[in-house]
Amino acid sequence: MKKTNTLFGGIKENIPSGIVVFLVALPLCLGIALASGAPPLSGILAGIVGGLVIGFISNSPISVSGPAAGLAAIVLGAITDLGSFELFLTAGLIAGFIQLALGFLRAGSISNYFPNNVIEGMLAGIGVIIILKQIPHALGYDKDFEGNLQIFDGFNLSEYLSGLADAITPGAVLVTIISLAILITWEKVNFLKKIKLLPGALVAVIVGILFNEVFRGSTLEISSEHLVTLPVPQSVEDFKNLITFPDFSGFLNPQVWIIGATIAVVASIETLLCIEAADRMDVHKRITDTNLELKAQGIGNLVSSFIGGLPMTSVVVRTSANANAGATSKISAIVHGILLLVSVLSIPFLLNKIPLATLAAVLLMVGYKLASPAKLSHFWSKGKYQFIPFIATIIAVVALDLLKGVGIGLAISILFLLLGNMKRAYYLSREDLESADEITIDLAEEVSFLNKAAIKKTLKNIKPNSKVIINAKKTSYVSDDIIDLISDFANVRAREEDIEVVLEGFKTSYKEYENDQHSHITISHRRVI
Repeated sequence: MKKTNTLFGGIKENIPSGIVVFLVALPLCLGIALASGAPPLSGILAGIVGGLVIGFISNSPISVSGPAAGLAAIVLGAITDLGSFELFLTAGLIAGFIQLALGFLRAGSISNYFPNNVIEGMLAGIGVIIILKQIPHALGYDKDFEGNLQIFDGFNLSEYLSGLADAITPGAVLVTIISLAILITWEKVNFLKKIKLLPGALVAVIVGILFNEVFRGSTLEISSEHLVTLPVPQSVEDFKNLITFPDFSGFLNPQVWIIGATIAVVASIETLLCIEAADRMDVHKRITDTNLELKAQGIGNLVSSFIGGLPMTSVVVRTSANANAGATSKISAIVHGILLLVSVLSIPFLLNKIPLATLAAVLLMVGYKLASPAKLSHFWSKGKYQFIPFIATIIAVVALDLLKGVGIGLAISILFLLLGNMKRAYYLSREDLESADEITIDLAEEVSFLNKAAIKKTLKNIKPNSKVIINAKKTSYVSDDIIDLISDFANVRAREEDIEVVLEGFKTSYKEYENDQHSHITISHRRVI
């Protein structure tokens, strides 16, 4: 199998996925700006920088950066406390400098210590939130297109149901049904899937626009409040007036520095979580340099803040939409940034005809794939030590927020690890990776997700056309994270780079479920002793 270059590879395959991400990102950029109490254009500018600047610098092949819902509450409070958006932009500059420093300090390695069941629980939780958030918009209730990734904060069920029942729009419901039918058909019919330059999401958008134009003036017409709302500058001067610059006097304000540090920490953690998830979604199982990612995010936030944009992170919603659309390289993220820029400069009037119900249908599909019932049954079958942290993470992410949810899931995983493996040791025995044609990796008696970073680094440094022996004869326990890591290496990279992999001493119990592409090892070189 030929590797896809992370920057310029697969242009034909990645332009359609870039279009899909653009369609998803456009209303989210506007929605997050609104939820943050910031000018609408600030969200679009952040999306442009996320695609063009971070998309170019980062070496993550499929992650997409932009304004983050998880930062909306922080941004809203910060603008209120500081009294002006200009001062807040200075805090954004400080956050960018701090993230850049964290990258040079190699703080990105923290992402290696998030176990797979917690990452998958986070993704499933976000999928549930996306579905719950998009159901109202699918029915024509467009009070807040995305809001933040939080369901139960100030939630009143009777008020919610009453508002939803009163706001159901027949036209929006029909557009949602038609859009879902198009998206599902595009995935199921083989000859349609092969039309790479015409993704199902784009077809759904075109049909949604045509539907509303055909039924204009009738009871099925979708009114303007249920359509995308993009600022429409009438001249270059109007566009200039929409851009805000930082108030550099804020560098002398201690409160600005505190807010900048807060944004840097939260944005960095969310980015690292998303990058870990993105690497799992990558079909080629490439490993992102997380330290470079922090540097890219820092530079991106510097640029965004300087031109009046919101702070950014790598975003799971955009990244998962990108992966589901078939992205294989950074071209898709860059294309999405170009399209955001073009849309602001030339065709905002056309984009303002897109029904939010169509975009809700696209996101409903994304949410379903993230929270697939198959994941629930998969982790249930793995036993309580895998299932409980997974389901706890889902519940906490939905009920609280992303960071708290991951923190709770991680705490439960660590508790199980400490209770069951108080005396667990770990070591690797290997020759020099630079010159050896044959490398032996000896696993200790018990190997957990805490050892993932060292093993990942070792596997990454193995040279092409060599032989690696992974010896598990002494092991009594190998975690699913390590099995996944070895499986991904053996089934993808080893085959691509002609690396012979020999497995010795792996117990039958380590071989997981045959229907899961990540959890079992089936390679021609395998030998179990």
